[in-house]
Amino acid sequence: MKLDMGTIQITLIILFMSVIHAVAAAASTPSLELLRVKSELVDPTGVLHSWSPESHFCRWNGVECSEDQTQVIALNLSDSGLSGSISAELWNLTSLETLDLSSNFLNGSIPVEIGKLQSLTALLLHSNYLSGEIPQEISRLKKLQVLRIGNNMLTGVITPRIGELTELRVLGLGYCQLNGSIPKELGNLKQMESLFLEENQLQGPIPEEIRGCKNLQTFVASNNRLEGTIPASLGSLPSLEILNLANNSLSGSIPTDLSHLSSLQHLNLLGNQLNGSIPAELNQLGQLQWVDLSFNRLSGSITLLSSQLHNLEALVLSGNDLKGSNVIPSNFCSSSQSKLQKLFLAQNDLSGTFPLEILNCLSLQQLDLSENNYDGDLPSAIGKLQNLTDLFLQNNSFSGQIPSEIGNLTQLENLYMFDNAIRGNLPPEIGRLHQLTNIYLYDNQISGEIPRELTNCTKLTDIDFFGNHFTGPIPETIGKLKNLVMLQLRQNGLSGPIPPSLGYCRSLEILALADNKLSGTLPPTFRFLSKLFKVTLYNNSFQGPLPSSLSQLKNLQIINFCHNRFNGSISPLLGSSSLSALDLTNNSFSGPIPSMLASSINLTRLRLAHNQLTGTIPPEFGQLTNLQFLDLSFNNLTGELSEAQFSRFKKLQHFLLSNNQLTGIMPSWLGTLEELGELDLSSNNLHGDIPKSLGNCSNLLKLSLHGNILTGSIPEELGNLTSLNVLNLQRNNISGTIPKTIENCRKLFELRVSENSLTGSIPDEIGKLTELQVILDLSHNSFSGEIPTSLGNLIKLERLNLSCNHLQGKIPSSLAKLTSLHRLNLSNNDLRGRIPETFSGFPVSSFQGNSPEGLCGRPMEVCLRSGGKKGMSNAAVVGIIAVIVFSSTVICLVMVYIMVRMWCHWREVAISSTVDGGGGAGREQRREMRGRKGGDDQFWKLSQLVQ
Repeated sequence: MKLDMGTIQITLIILFMSVIHAVAAAASTPSLELLRVKSELVDPTGVLHSWSPESHFCRWNGVECSEDQTQVIALNLSDSGLSGSISAELWNLTSLETLDLSSNFLNGSIPVEIGKLQSLTALLLHSNYLSGEIPQEISRLKKLQVLRIGNNMLTGVITPRIGELTELRVLGLGYCQLNGSIPKELGNLKQMESLFLEENQLQGPIPEEIRGCKNLQTFVASNNRLEGTIPASLGSLPSLEILNLANNSLSGSIPTDLSHLSSLQHLNLLGNQLNGSIPAELNQLGQLQWVDLSFNRLSGSITLLSSQLHNLEALVLSGNDLKGSNVIPSNFCSSSQSKLQKLFLAQNDLSGTFPLEILNCLSLQQLDLSENNYDGDLPSAIGKLQNLTDLFLQNNSFSGQIPSEIGNLTQLENLYMFDNAIRGNLPPEIGRLHQLTNIYLYDNQISGEIPRELTNCTKLTDIDFFGNHFTGPIPETIGKLKNLVMLQLRQNGLSGPIPPSLGYCRSLEILALADNKLSGTLPPTFRFLSKLFKVTLYNNSFQGPLPSSLSQLKNLQIINFCHNRFNGSISPLLGSSSLSALDLTNNSFSGPIPSMLASSINLTRLRLAHNQLTGTIPPEFGQLTNLQFLDLSFNNLTGELSEAQFSRFKKLQHFLLSNNQLTGIMPSWLGTLEELGELDLSSNNLHGDIPKSLGNCSNLLKLSLHGNILTGSIPEELGNLTSLNVLNLQRNNISGTIPKTIENCRKLFELRVSENSLTGSIPDEIGKLTELQVILDLSHNSFSGEIPTSLGNLIKLERLNLSCNHLQGKIPSSLAKLTSLHRLNLSNNDLRGRIPETFSGFPVSSFQGNSPEGLCGRPMEVCLRSGGKKGMSNAAVVGIIAVIVFSSTVICLVMVYIMVRMWCHWREVAISSTVDGGGGAGREQRREMRGRKGGDDQFWKLSQLVQ
């Protein structure tokens, strides 16, 4: 039979299309799609090793197939260590019902093609590194019941179209960077049981429409920026078991409608701005187990009663405005029914004595009353709380002694009573707390010896008894505390040596025994403290050389042995290359500074002052480039300041080398240490000029170069030191004038340039240094001219010394404003004129040795009123008065003598007249005398009377 050409062509075309379709179908089988997915993933752990063409894809790891094994219905590769992006080939697996790629390292965005997987009921992409926005195409997944894409780096807003996923039961969007508001469309999700929105940047109010989620059991929106009030409509969610709105900016009161949440077990509203009282209606929530209302502004009394909330295990009300002594009701706990394990009332304003109502909560495990105003004694009945594991009573005003009944708290692990006024002895019953791991009693007034029984608490890791009045020795059995990590006994009155057994506390990392009366040498067992990184023994009476075995302590970072009596070499302390701070000030260490110290390249603080160290500073010091504090003062160090040693100290803030025997020129490289805040090279033998480069050290607060042999002038560049507080250049050979740029150092409160060869006038600009307070000392120079009136502006100044100069003129009346002065010396100048009345209380020595015309006014000579002539001193006045008194006395005596002589003469005349018989001659003489009265000789002459 013969076929026509048309029919043949049609047949060939059909066959060709069938072949193409078959090839295409073969090319899009699930196995090929999955292999393409594998090719785009990085699989370091080999979880995809089974994905091979040699086996059927339904047998591959993580793959679940349909019953006929032709389609992939589930792909679970969670927590497989995979990285890379989500392959576009996945979207061809349209039969997928579950896709779980969670807890991997996937990046990139969620592709918009996800909308093709319309059979999906569960999409889990959480805990990866996915970024970008949530695609709106996700709304096409109408069968989706579980959507968890949180814990990624997703941004943008929550698309309102999620509200179209009406079958959704779980929505997890927490721990991303989502912003905007909670879309009200979420209220359309009638089947939703769990909503997780925590740890985003969501803001605005909680939408009222959320009440539409009638099956909602868990609502977590903590750690966002939500505002407004808590909607009362939340009370219409009868299935709600967990409500967590912590750490937002919600305000207003707690709605009483929440009392309708009969299934509620966890209520967390901490860290908001809620105010008002705690609604008593919440006592109706019989299923409530955990309530955290801390760090709000709640006031009033505690209305939540453990006696009614029989399932309540935790009540956290810390950080509110609860005040007074009657906040806890008497029926707070029912000893027979209470399940309360945690009660936190810290950081309120509660007062009065320890609330005895709590002692009925026998199930309590954690009690926190810290940072309130409780006072009085601790009740002995506290021993009833035998289930306590944590007792926090710090930062109150509890007094009295720790009751011995505390030994009944045998489950106690943490005891915090620091910063109270507890006194008396620490009871030996403390040794019964065998579970105790931390005991903090610092800043109290506890006295007596540390009970030996404490060392029975062998689980102890931290002991802090700082700032008490403990006396006696450290218990010899301290070595029993094998788990001890920190031993803080600073600032007590402990005495005696360090027990050798301490060396067996091999877990010890911090040892603080400073500020006690401990003595003796360090025990050789110290070498066993191999984990020790911080040891402070300062302000004790330890003595002797350091055990050489200390060099075995390779983890030491901080050492402070200052103010003791140690001697010998410091080498045993240098075995650790991790040292960051070493302070051996005020001991009797001797010998040279070991060069091996330079191997501690992390050293930031080195203080070796007030010892007997000799030799030169090791050149290897240049390796200590992290040094911030270097104090080698008050030793016997010699040599010069080498640029190679110190110029690399770019982080140095304190450079103290005073009172040594250093020589050489004052180095200019000091100006490169721009972080310097304190430079003290005083009392050495340095010479040369003060480097101008010091003006570059703009952070300098103290510059002390006194007691050297410096010459030249004060550089103007010091005016750049605008933060300078102290400038001391005294006892050098500096010449020239004080630069006017000194006025820029406005923060100076101490200026000393005495005992130099400075000349010229005192610059007016010094009067602009109005913060000068401690002293202004310009004495023993050659300043001339008058005292500037501007010095009267230094109203804070306490000491002024301008003595031993060539100052002239009067003391300016403006200095009368210096009412803070308590020492003044203007002696040995050429000053004259009146001393201001304000200075009358200073001694004469403050003004002696001025010009011949001198100073007058108290306490010197009195000034004359006319012509400005010099007044007489007090001594001159006294002398004149003495002369007048003496002269008057002599005159009086002479007159008495004359009168006596006259009386005697008259008597002789009278006797003579009687002898002559009748007295005629006497009468004659009297007449003659009367006749002379009123004549030329009115008064008798002394010569006539005494003949």
